Amino acid sequence: MICDFIGIAFERIARARGWSHGEVGDLAAADQSLDVSLTTMAVRAILTPQDAPSGRAAMIANRLGQAIRLGLIRDREQFPSEARLAEQLNVSTVTLRDALARLREQGLVTTRRGRVGGTFVRAPSDPSAWLGQRLRQLSTQDLRDLGDHRSAIAGTAAYLAAKRAMPDEIDNLRRQVDRLRRAETANERRRADTQLSIEIAAAAQSPRLTHEALRLRAEVGDLMWLQLDEREHAVAVRARTRLVATIRDRNPSLARELAERQVESETARLLELRLRCYSVADAGRRTPRSASDGNSRESSAAKRRRSRAESS
Repeated sequence: MICDFIGIAFERIARARGWSHGEVGDLAAADQSLDVSLTTMAVRAILTPQDAPSGRAAMIANRLGQAIRLGLIRDREQFPSEARLAEQLNVSTVTLRDALARLREQGLVTTRRGRVGGTFVRAPSDPSAWLGQRLRQLSTQDLRDLGDHRSAIAGTAAYLAAKRAMPDEIDNLRRQVDRLRRAETANERRRADTQLSIEIAAAAQSPRLTHEALRLRAEVGDLMWLQLDEREHAVAVRARTRLVATIRDRNPSLARELAERQVESETARLLELRLRCYSVADAGRRTPRSASDGNSRESSAAKRRRSRAESS
């Protein structure tokens, strides 16, 4: 079942696009027919196919898979009928079946036959393995580039949200931060943080900005919570609490600075994790040295440390 605040988020985005009240009502009612638990109507941007006609099935499978892994579509959620979902995604049923077959191969959906049958989401119980694989696919240069891009989008979104967010939107941001604070499992934390970041972008009243924030979130957002311990979770909650408070206080410049600083910290952490992957891979390729070699290196290192200490 779609979350209650989706209708509010959708109306907010629709108003930013200049749609009339009647159009908003018609589109919101149409969306109620899609029994996919998206966290915000802006998530539809993830599922909307692009103009390029080639590779449509692969693209749909990739975008649905990203939404499932991010928790934007809930575990055990039933997709609507093939005809209805194909219409929602603006593809043929043949293309949709191909996309669903790819998702089944990845273990992200399962299909049941019979009177209560259908296609159901099977979200990874522990996405750490998939996230680790995703991190290894990105070079340090990729991570820096993504960090620069995310900083520009997140900073602008926070800046505009501080100028444009409506009172009910700010109340919703505070609720999302509280939800993140109370989240206990890694999946709950990833999902809560995803919703918060999307809601900040939507509060900027710019559909294009929201779409880009969603795209970046699908590309790298979940990695930010990879191997995050309790202390780091508490630090993240404090940073997001301060950001939302700054948006509430209508301080655009500080909101931009805090958002950019947050992305910078997250990028540095991802770079550190990626360098660990390099170190592990490099260690695996090395020929084991003898214990005497290890002792010799340790002795040399100890001598250098003593020499530096004496000289200082």
